[in-house]
Amino acid sequence: MLIGELSRRTGVSARLLRYYEAQGLLEARRGTNGYRDYDEDAVLAVRQVRALLHAGLSTEVIRSVLPCARGEQPEFDWCAELRDVLDRELAVTDEHIDTLRRNRSALAGYLAQP
Repeated sequence: MLIGELSRRTGVSARLLRYYEAQGLLEARRGTNGYRDYDEDAVLAVRQVRALLHAGLSTEVIRSVLPCARGEQPEFDWCAELRDVLDRELAVTDEHIDTLRRNRSALAGYLAQP
């Protein structure tokens, strides 16, 4: 399928699909006319990428975990080191949450001043 059809089927812009390809998250063959040609499984791959981005993972991390992803939401086959990667990402997210809580507390303190 051409990039326009993949875009329509996934709701993801062609520009973003090209970005996913550049990041190694999506593969396309090139036709003799130079157009990108995607397999049917590209629809699932795009949905997996979107779900993993929504979970806060970077494209670099997604590239490493995507081969282990199954299904749209995705579930994982626990490939070697996958749990370690996701544990590290969870720890980073927890650190961000702690920082945001401290920032919020400081701002609330400023606002509480007369």
